[in-house]
Amino acid sequence: MGTRRATAEKQRPARDPSAIFERNEVRETFRISYLANSLVLPAYDEISREYSLSRGEYLLLFCLAHMPKLTAQDVANMTGRPRNSISRAVHRMLREGYVDRTPDPEDRRQAMLQITARGLKLHRRIVTKFIAREDALLSVLDAQERAALDSILKKLVLHTATLAV
Repeated sequence: MGTRRATAEKQRPARDPSAIFERNEVRETFRISYLANSLVLPAYDEISREYSLSRGEYLLLFCLAHMPKLTAQDVANMTGRPRNSISRAVHRMLREGYVDRTPDPEDRRQAMLQITARGLKLHRRIVTKFIAREDALLSVLDAQERAALDSILKKLVLHTATLAV
């Protein structure tokens, strides 16, 4: 029985895990998904362990750290996250004192959100994890390649934002 197994292993072609990046119908989609997962999932796991924040909660802080006032719908649109996960994030971040809410002067049914000093301090601690992951991931690119990647990604995200969901 041991010789049959050894023979079968000799006949089986070696598996190259990187082959999947070339041998599929949606190469770019698969590669982008793989890169995104490799970049953000370890960081979100660490954020969850260290700060007990969900992905939606941190994305809310991230958006508000870069945009002075937003609605929950704005954050959902910017992040591609479901509206209900952002809504839950808003409620928790309000309770924790990381964001403030004021009525939207143009539409009283909406609330404008803004990050507090406490929320900004937390964001600044957390974003270092993404910076480190991004630097590690992109370290194989030279300055010209990074600039080209930045330009291509910008073009793709701006176009994606115009596509119907």
